[in-house]
Amino acid sequence: MRIKKAVIPAAGLGIRFLPATKAQPKEMLPIVDKPAIQYIVEEAVDSGIENILIITGRGKRAIEDHFDCSPNLEAQLREKGKMELLELVCGISRLADIHYVRQKEQLGLGHAIYCARKFVGAEPFAVLLGDDLVRSQVPCLKQLLDLYGEVQSSIVAVQEVPVEDVSKYGILDAVQEQPGVYRVRDLVEKPSPESAPSRLAVMGRYIIHPRIFPILAKTQPGAGGEIQLTDALRVFCREQPVYGLAFEGRRYDVGDKLGYLRATVEFALERPDLAKDFREYLKTVVKG
Repeated sequence: MRIKKAVIPAAGLGIRFLPATKAQPKEMLPIVDKPAIQYIVEEAVDSGIENILIITGRGKRAIEDHFDCSPNLEAQLREKGKMELLELVCGISRLADIHYVRQKEQLGLGHAIYCARKFVGAEPFAVLLGDDLVRSQVPCLKQLLDLYGEVQSSIVAVQEVPVEDVSKYGILDAVQEQPGVYRVRDLVEKPSPESAPSRLAVMGRYIIHPRIFPILAKTQPGAGGEIQLTDALRVFCREQPVYGLAFEGRRYDVGDKLGYLRATVEFALERPDLAKDFREYLKTVVKG
């Protein structure tokens, strides 16, 4: 079955970026001149996804406005003959069919995914977390979708992390079936370095079977007092196969201040209109 729907959870409060996120969604913080969530939507579209559901919450209206038409702005750009900018702005509203539902309570990622059950229905679906940006020749989600075409099973994106970082992630207990592909036996949410079954950490891309919804309905709060998607996947992998894919690409955690700065600098250095002058500026900073 072809995956046609994707879910992007975007209801978090962005506490790590206060005060910047006091009055604007963290997902709208720009990486150079494009909101972080637009990169996520573009990855989904470039991977062949047709319908996208963004899970929002109170104070997230700016996300909906960003992907909507903007008649006043478009009229001004047209009147001033700024056709390149006009096409840029109009292109955002034409990216995909985007739908929205609110997560009314902050009960964790698992609960946010559960809010998508009516949109998803009985189809397998993709999940992209807005804090994880991945730069790669083949979109990260497309890599998962290609593997799904072979295994027809749920898949989580993984990367090996330093041992001191395993307590920040869901970690796989898995066996390698082929290079970069792992059969998941269990998952552990944020284990201590001493108890971690591996250093394979779950990153922010998933292909999930809809069987996850009745499991999530019964999942009790776990780490941090929240309903964890990892806990539901632990139950799921005992019922059906789940695979981990070590994807190719550079991942940026833009929910972390240092990760956000790294993404901003490296994305800017890839821009033909900025790279030369910005690189020279960075050299002066390093010398200084």
